[in-house]
Amino acid sequence: MMTVHSMPRPSPDIVRDPQVTRAGRWKMLILFLVCASPVIASYFTYYVIRPESRRNYGELIQPLRPMPADLMGTTPSGESVPMTSLMHQWLFVSVSDSACDATCTQHLYLQRQIREGLGREKDRVDWVWLRTGEAALSPQLQAATAQAQVLHVSEDAIAQWLQPAEGHRLSDHLFVVDPMGNWMMRFEPHADPSKMRRDLSRLLRASSFWDRPGR
Repeated sequence: MMTVHSMPRPSPDIVRDPQVTRAGRWKMLILFLVCASPVIASYFTYYVIRPESRRNYGELIQPLRPMPADLMGTTPSGESVPMTSLMHQWLFVSVSDSACDATCTQHLYLQRQIREGLGREKDRVDWVWLRTGEAALSPQLQAATAQAQVLHVSEDAIAQWLQPAEGHRLSDHLFVVDPMGNWMMRFEPHADPSKMRRDLSRLLRASSFWDRPGR
């Protein structure tokens, strides 16, 4: 007959101490921050430090202007969608009346050509036309902007986010919005297309290790 004198006691190393648990969580947090540091560093360097060796052609917007969460647009098919649905891609944006005058036509052409000129990186950039006014979208414009993100929006609503330079209109500029929905760059009227493409290429290179094509 066997007699059990006492139950085995667990080794002190395997006892879960609350302090040990907290220490483990802190280690995991530190590991996460180390892994995320390249993303944090790239934004800090680009938006805060802005070393003098870097030359931008476009005007950097300071502070960044986040996309309003309640800004809505209407697709050519009549569907109402939030502007935030465009996030998680770089956005190359123009704003103009739906009738689309000569400046509007030129901007749409430049947006398409500059995006194509980005080569394999173009899939990280959306060509966006925010159209205003009451004019209907002509079949010709629908065909010409088939590859673009086209949304009809209120000009007053856009003006709460994007702003023209002093003495100009929204339709005079092209704008750049980052994948987090921040308006971060504005190109002057009659800007040089090759220099605009260079700025976009630099932005894409600087963000290539954390930003991927598609939403």
